[in-house]
Amino acid sequence: MTTALLVIDVQDSFRDQPSWASISNPGIAADAARLVEHARAAGDAVVWVLHAEPGSGGPFDPENGLVRLQEGLEPRAGEAVITKSSHNAFTTTDLERRLVQAGVRTLRLAGIRTEQCVETTARVGSDLGYDVEVVLDATATHPLALHDGSGTLPAADVIARTAAALSGRFATITTIDEVLAD
Repeated sequence: MTTALLVIDVQDSFRDQPSWASISNPGIAADAARLVEHARAAGDAVVWVLHAEPGSGGPFDPENGLVRLQEGLEPRAGEAVITKSSHNAFTTTDLERRLVQAGVRTLRLAGIRTEQCVETTARVGSDLGYDVEVVLDATATHPLALHDGSGTLPAADVIARTAAALSGRFATITTIDEVLAD
């Protein structure tokens, strides 16, 4: 096993927020499930990553019961489920230790938010020496307010910017169909 699929933050915490109405990919759980089945069939590792903000009182506070995978996503015995409190999946978890122990060299990423937790995980993973793939159409995000208050960057533009920033530097950008064709 040299590849690990990381399913990042595809959790009910996002679905509970009003901003879910503007998510770029409301079918993200089904897309992730397709990648999970492919990874399992290929003998790749599957790692489930959840984001938590203990004590915050919000949708990411584990006390509120929303820090759980979205419907249709179910870890199997032996698949790691890790909970992070940072944007990337490495800094506040034992992910790197698990990957090293499993002999993983390639990370395949899917999840919510393209430009936040997926991108930061890709960058840190690359810095740690992993070959990183971002399955772009198996990610999702929201429109972002521009820093100067002059408007909003549409989600499609956020995703395109993320792909441009990562491609050739920190990750290979791929699609679900390309992964499934392998």
